[in-house]
Amino acid sequence: MKIIETGIDDLIVLEPVVFGDERGYFYESFNENVWKEKVGKVPNFVQDNESMSHRGVLRGLHFQKPPFAQAKLVRVVAGSAIDVAVDIRKNSSTYGQSFSVKLTAENKKQMFVPEGFAHGFVTLEDNTIFSYKCTNYYNKESEDGLQWNDSSLNINWEINDPILSEKDKSYKSFINFATPFD
Repeated sequence: MKIIETGIDDLIVLEPVVFGDERGYFYESFNENVWKEKVGKVPNFVQDNESMSHRGVLRGLHFQKPPFAQAKLVRVVAGSAIDVAVDIRKNSSTYGQSFSVKLTAENKKQMFVPEGFAHGFVTLEDNTIFSYKCTNYYNKESEDGLQWNDSSLNINWEINDPILSEKDKSYKSFINFATPFD
């Protein structure tokens, strides 16, 4: 597994070794021993989630407030998406900075999004399946988010007029945001 640094502490992209032939392919999407060797402390994943979205659906920018904060290991199983993480740790030197990566079924890249980040993605194809492992259980009262198109975050979603939920349309701007993360 190749680890790709993002320029933001603790936020990494993982590129697995894929074994393929005329029959198809095989790869390990997670291996605790490899993680320990290449990354360090192994996250304690407790919940796996999966969503299917049609082209142009944007989900985010979401996070859960402490004590229900979650780290996530995200990947695309089918289709493709632009995946985005925003550092919302107020004592971080990269507070307010974002990073994006194209995750596809073909490239099989994954992104590890630590606690203290807002996270979102936009799908680039119909029937895109997005899968992620979480380090904490979902808690509705702890969910929050940021405006996906906040100009101060300057995120290039690579798509115009995304399809949004009412909840995702209602999140506050980054400028008016008081982070719960140190």
